[in-house]
Amino acid sequence: MHCSTHTLFRRGRLYHRLVLTATVLSCFAALTARAQERPAGAVLDLGIRSQKTIGLYTENGITAQFAHTKLANQRLYIGVTYVTSRLGTALNSNAIKQDNYLASVLYLFRPNWLVRPLVRLNAGYFRADYGSDLFRDLPQTSLLASPELGVCVCPRFPLKLNASVGYNLLTGDGVTGPGTLYPVFVQTSLTWNVLHKSTH
Repeated sequence: MHCSTHTLFRRGRLYHRLVLTATVLSCFAALTARAQERPAGAVLDLGIRSQKTIGLYTENGITAQFAHTKLANQRLYIGVTYVTSRLGTALNSNAIKQDNYLASVLYLFRPNWLVRPLVRLNAGYFRADYGSDLFRDLPQTSLLASPELGVCVCPRFPLKLNASVGYNLLTGDGVTGPGTLYPVFVQTSLTWNVLHKSTH
């Protein structure tokens, strides 16, 4: 058995992407040696999310998550996310325009650590815009359900950088579901707590 040049190229790009993500997280952690203390009140993290479906598109968008001391002592976050290929691979190209609308629940382990393991559960809605009436009979929408495992870097200032690997439980093959809804994805998010109050 042998791999095609295209397959090897895709695997090489994935390897370099994972190495780059790990390097960025390591450097970020080294530059922010002290962990973020949990605020006394509510937390509202707003920011950007970049998502790469393995073997297909890059999608970018916005994300928000909320936590409170009454929600598992600020370990549990409730969030919403919108990512789209319109701001990624489909920007200035003929790639399919697709949108992901997600609601999520995230749980952070080891809340006093600088680098905290996380698990996230997503549910939502997917829509693909094929851009032509020729494809109107193809599946264009789907529900979304996906778990994620990863880490969150939480430095002393109110910034969070998290990276995770996710798996879409509902996928498609172009007949029973949208053909661009692939199973495995990686994501990186950068957020800021807009409710943070400076002590200075």
